[in-house]
This record gives sequence, structure tokens and C-alpha cells, in this order.
Amino acid sequence: MQLPQIRIESQQAILGIRTKNATQEIKQPHADVQIIQPKAELSIETKKGQLTIDQTKAWEDMKLYSPLRSIEVSAQKGKQAWLEGIARRAQEGEQLMKIENGTNAITDIAYQKVKPETLNFNIGWIPSHFSVKIHYEPGDVEIQAQPRKTEINVTPQKPIISYTSGDVTYHLEQRPELNIEFVNLKHTGKGFETTI
Repeated sequence: MQLPQIRIESQQAILGIRTKNATQEIKQPHADVQIIQPKAELSIETKKGQLTIDQTKAWEDMKLYSPLRSIEVSAQKGKQAWLEGIARRAQEGEQLMKIENGTNAITDIAYQKVKPETLNFNIGWIPSHFSVKIHYEPGDVEIQAQPRKTEINVTPQKPIISYTSGDVTYHLEQRPELNIEFVNLKHTGKGFETTI
């Protein structure tokens, strides 16, 4: 007895894939920055201090006068002596008018002219204290500063972008196959015999 059979053998396809990754590079150049700082305007005005020393009184204490002051002092002394002379003569005239009263007017007048002058002596300082006058006016400093703004100029740079696209390739590493066989099985008593 024969039994027909079908044998089917199949081989699957094997697909190979090769990929190349995409690459991207980005470079960012630095921006150009220019900074200009103008100098501030500075104005300084100074007023000098003034020192005044007046030592006129000290020189006068030492009887040292300037020409004009010497004339002024001499004129004052002459005027004072003239007034004292007028007063003395008036007093002597009054004494002489009263001679009839029995006074000794002529003798008194003569004695007053020749009597020694009483001099007073005391300790003194030449020149006298605080005879030198000092006056000081302090100076002044006026500072004016006018700041200037900073000038900043920025030039941005565009980024540099380079892109390489990737790739995908396909190839068939193993072709698909399908084998079909028709087989007859024959029973021989000992087993089955195959006939194609």
C-alpha cells in the first residue's frame, strides 16, 4: 500500500540593514564686542589761602616808622607840643595877673621851667605783646567731575551649522527558498519505503 505525502521545506529571507548615523556640527563664533570708555571731564579750581602779617605796631614800638608814618607821628607830636605850649602860656599869664595878691609868680614860673622831670620806670617789652597781627583766610578747592557714558558696540555672529545626513542601505543576506517534494510511502512488511 502506498501513501502519498508532500514535503515542504522553506528557508526564510534574511535582510541586512546598514546604517550610517547623521552628523551635525554647530560652531558658535564669539560676538565682536567693542567697549569705549571716554575719560571723565575733571575740573579743579583752587583759591589760594591768604596770610596777612601786619607788624606795623611792632616797628612803631621800636620807634621805626615808615616815611609817611614818621611824618604823621612828628605832626601829632608837634601839634601836641603846640597845644601844651598854649596851655602853659595861658596858665603863666593867669599867675602873672594875680601877682598883686602877693604871690611869688615869677619865681614859681622859673622853678617849673628848671625843675627835674620825674621819670617813671617799669618793665616793658619791645615790641609789646600781640603787636604782630596775623590774619589767615583759608583757600578753597572746587572739584567738578562730569562722567562719560560707556559706549558698548556688540556685533553678534551667526552660528556655523554643518549637517551630514545619515544613510540606510538594505541588502539581502539570504534569499528565501521553498522546496516542495511529493513522496510515496510503500509498506514492505518491514517498514515503509520512500519513492519520489
